[in-house]
Amino acid sequence: MTRPPFEPPTEEDIAEVSRQLGRPARGVIGIAARCACGRPTVVATSPRLPDGTPFPTLYYLSHPAATASLSTLEATGVMAELAGELDDPELAAAYRAAHESYLADREGILAVPEIAGYSAGGMPDRVKCLHALVAHALAAGPGVNPIGDRALARASWSPERCECV
Repeated sequence: MTRPPFEPPTEEDIAEVSRQLGRPARGVIGIAARCACGRPTVVATSPRLPDGTPFPTLYYLSHPAATASLSTLEATGVMAELAGELDDPELAAAYRAAHESYLADREGILAVPEIAGYSAGGMPDRVKCLHALVAHALAAGPGVNPIGDRALARASWSPERCECV
């Protein structure tokens, strides 16, 4: 298995992610996407945290403006709308492929039996967390996670413009 392509974090990255999260960053093994200004937007987290806890969320959205925008989408019912779109067989197949891609990325780092087969955000059959789906879309690039792409297109935040504080 091969490791997904992301940059290892610098000390400055870890400090910034900790500031963004309002707590010490745990298990960060890479920066999977950055803001237009270069600050971390999506971190890659080890499938097993330093204390041994299994952690299925490989791609974790850390950017405060992005997380706020996606929280607003979740609060206004967008998850249910996007879940309804999974009735389209082509979209459902692409979403299942996103799930498989996520699993392959994570297992390319470390296979953790306790979380085998579980990805993030409700994949492959539900839409449970837009934050996780957009994090995957940003890390993997356009076209890999269709629900993440759709949520990002509806968000008031964009990785194309800096909203860092």
